[in-house]
Amino acid sequence: MNKELKDIRIAILSPVAWRTPPRHYGPWEQVASNICEGLVSRGMDVTLFATGDSVTSAELRYICEKGYEEEREVDAKVAECMHISYLMEQADNFGIIHNHFDFLPLTYTRLVDTPVVTTIHGFSSPKIIPVYKRYNDINHYVSISNSDRSDQLEYIATVYNGIRSSGFTFREKQGEYLLFFGRIHPDKGTKEAIEIARKAKMKLVISGIIQDEGYFRSEVEPEIDNEQVVFTGSAGPAERDSFLGGAYALLHPVNFEEPFGLSVAESMFCGTPVIAFNRGSMPELIKHGETGFLVSGIDEAVEMTGYITGISRKKCRDHAMKKFTVERMVDDYIDVYSKVLERNC
Repeated sequence: MNKELKDIRIAILSPVAWRTPPRHYGPWEQVASNICEGLVSRGMDVTLFATGDSVTSAELRYICEKGYEEEREVDAKVAECMHISYLMEQADNFGIIHNHFDFLPLTYTRLVDTPVVTTIHGFSSPKIIPVYKRYNDINHYVSISNSDRSDQLEYIATVYNGIRSSGFTFREKQGEYLLFFGRIHPDKGTKEAIEIARKAKMKLVISGIIQDEGYFRSEVEPEIDNEQVVFTGSAGPAERDSFLGGAYALLHPVNFEEPFGLSVAESMFCGTPVIAFNRGSMPELIKHGETGFLVSGIDEAVEMTGYITGISRKKCRDHAMKKFTVERMVDDYIDVYSKVLERNC
């Protein structure tokens, strides 16, 4: 690490939907936390801008006491505007701002002199790309997979999300149930996971927050019998480790171009293979035939459940340790920060 980078102050801007790190769901908050703690462990001067109940070894600054998803009387847009402006009003105190809060902070970047690195955690809609495009000339965009790039934007790097390996226990013994782990939403393919499990005649455990209530009521809840199909609700860190590590395989039958998929990497840290629809970043995360299977649809997924016993759980763990650790992610972001400082000399 060069001396110039070691001596600067870095501001990490986390979202304020959930606490950082999240108690249960909150992938952007989790990645922001992992980066923040990883930088602090390298002796860097880091300030985290997040909710007031966040937990960090960095300096914490906040204007929102709790996340608006956890304190529903708070207006989300008001919380977001207050939070972003609170950091930007202090921008001169930092050498780099690392934005994990999507496109809204970009609208401040011509008004401050501090260089901004923006990790794009996926595009919620093509309609937001014009904002990124407008500020492309003064921002430094990082994609979380090569597949999740817009050809209208320029990027300084791709950095895969990093996970704390210590939070996931390697289990050599294979479990007996299939697992769906993620938000309950048509994009994530909860209904498809149920169909795969029923056709494979295997038990399915579903764990995650209900993001689409109508979809849950119409497509998921009627299938829950607490025998073959079990719904656990949202899972905290300890439960997540247990569910992932105890599974026969993780099902990830996504119906959209998945930008990364934290649960896929987390599953492999536990040694559990993944069967995923071959969309988005899945070929970058899964080594087909070695750490799981990339499939084209439900019937192929059912077929591949019969081949899971041929996958080495140790290879799954080794693959995750090589590509998706916090340590590797922090190394890559330190390289990004160094490039940004060189460009802004």
